[in-house]
Amino acid sequence: MKLGANVSVAKTGLLRAVEESESYRADTYMIYTRSNRGGAARPIDQFHRDESWARMREVGIDDPVVHLSYLVNLASERAETLEYGRMVLREEIKRVEYLGFRYIVMHPGSHVGAGTAVGVARIAQGLNEILTGEEKLWICLETMAGDGSKVGNRLEEIAEIIELVTHKERLAVCIDTCHNYSAGYDIVNDFDGFLATFDDVIGLSRLKVAHINDSRHPFAAGKDRHANIGRGSLGVEALRRIVRHEALQDIPLILETPGGHYRHEIALLRGETDELPPESAAASDGGE
Repeated sequence: MKLGANVSVAKTGLLRAVEESESYRADTYMIYTRSNRGGAARPIDQFHRDESWARMREVGIDDPVVHLSYLVNLASERAETLEYGRMVLREEIKRVEYLGFRYIVMHPGSHVGAGTAVGVARIAQGLNEILTGEEKLWICLETMAGDGSKVGNRLEEIAEIIELVTHKERLAVCIDTCHNYSAGYDIVNDFDGFLATFDDVIGLSRLKVAHINDSRHPFAAGKDRHANIGRGSLGVEALRRIVRHEALQDIPLILETPGGHYRHEIALLRGETDELPPESAAASDGGE
């Protein structure tokens, strides 16, 4: 298992991310290179890339992930929102390639009332305007929870986007256990069935990252509220089975649970403890 968590890059960039991940006894990690509040991004050459990779090799941390800003919405009907999103994603591709990472996870977008079909078409159009085919990484479309006007709640929506993109070889998928369960995929009782559907609809070769979160709400609730491992409707045993599944053994498995109890939750998923982490206020994986 490559277990890790969403960590900080405050002040010292990747050095901070690696240090925090070491404290959790993690194998990988995920970062944001720019604030979700907007504004100019910190220059990427201030992230201490080379020193951080040297330290990662020493301690066995590998395959880190970048999550794109929530402010990017390629499904928007507003021209200024679309232009901003395309600008940020173009910049982020260059920044992440500089860091030497292989994955950018992005929320597909929110159609904000225009309908899923329109949202799918807009997202694909935006990606077609951005991707050249020369990228050295994958853009991983994240599966959504069924809330609001988000696109990507069903695997078929992700597949439709990929089909419409010219350079689809640069596209992959990030699943999220909270999102999938909330969207109506019963991964607690039939994770194999979910993966079989994923393979039929998208292809398992495109599964590159997984977010591992419990859910504050019950099955098929259509709510995006992450809970601590074992404190939600998925439960410890189901999540342990998922992270140990052979289909997920070579990809980064990233926790985005509330409260910062990552060392405890990683140990719990590894079977090193059966004690549940403290329960923290529910967290959402971004807004509309």
